[in-house]
Amino acid sequence: MLRTRTLLDGPVSVVEYCCDAGPGEPPAAEAHHAWSLSYVKRGSFGCQCRGAHFELVPGSLLIGRPGDEYLCTHDHRDGGDECLAFFFAPELVDELAARQRRWQSGALPPLAEMMVLGELAHAAANGQRDAGLVEVGLTLAQRFVALGEAPAMATAPRAADRKRAIESALWIEAHSADPIDLNALAQRAGLSSYHYLRVFAAALGVTPHQFVVRSRLRHAARLLADEERSVTDIALDVGFADLSNFVRSFRRAAGVSPRGFRQLARGDRKILQERLNAAA
Repeated sequence: MLRTRTLLDGPVSVVEYCCDAGPGEPPAAEAHHAWSLSYVKRGSFGCQCRGAHFELVPGSLLIGRPGDEYLCTHDHRDGGDECLAFFFAPELVDELAARQRRWQSGALPPLAEMMVLGELAHAAANGQRDAGLVEVGLTLAQRFVALGEAPAMATAPRAADRKRAIESALWIEAHSADPIDLNALAQRAGLSSYHYLRVFAAALGVTPHQFVVRSRLRHAARLLADEERSVTDIALDVGFADLSNFVRSFRRAAGVSPRGFRQLARGDRKILQERLNAAA
């Protein structure tokens, strides 16, 4: 069953999707009705479109182009998923010059620079902070366009290996604050370290190490937006042993320091406006 909640209507529309579909439920063909970017907040699902198969986990981004057909699958996990979807009017997409880069339906793996904006959007959508959904959505689209062509996904591994990769990613997501070792992850998946590394990257588009670091950054972004704890405490809580490494990694992903991101979440429109003006 799919539940939706419209949070914003206009040139930038925002809809929250909650799906509880699981294995055994037959997928149905659908079509994107607008230019869209949907941030996966929780859970996982598959997407088939344009002859490619994508697996999405927390932090992934589903990309929609009007008229493109796609198939959502839920073969590998019970529990459903939650997404925050931004829909953009054609004139906004023209302004961003996104059509020139052939904004095609598909998916992006968890990328640090997109995940921190997704968490900022999550905080704004929940009313926890004052960051404006319109500005966050436009910044998300601008950052997406700046990435260039969406990275091509490798040939999808067999279903059993995709299942192992998704289960491993969700375990990492739940335990990313703990020390995580590649060999231990491979043992959990029942694979050799070499085969596990290949399967994980082929299924999800990122290496296990990249996903660990990005999960930590994603959790840090949510805590910076939601809580009043010090930056040092948050860095340690999400799994960074070194504060300077956390600050460098977060700035590289977000384009601002952790304190700057907290200001953004509290409604400092100036930073978002400067970014949007710079991209104009």
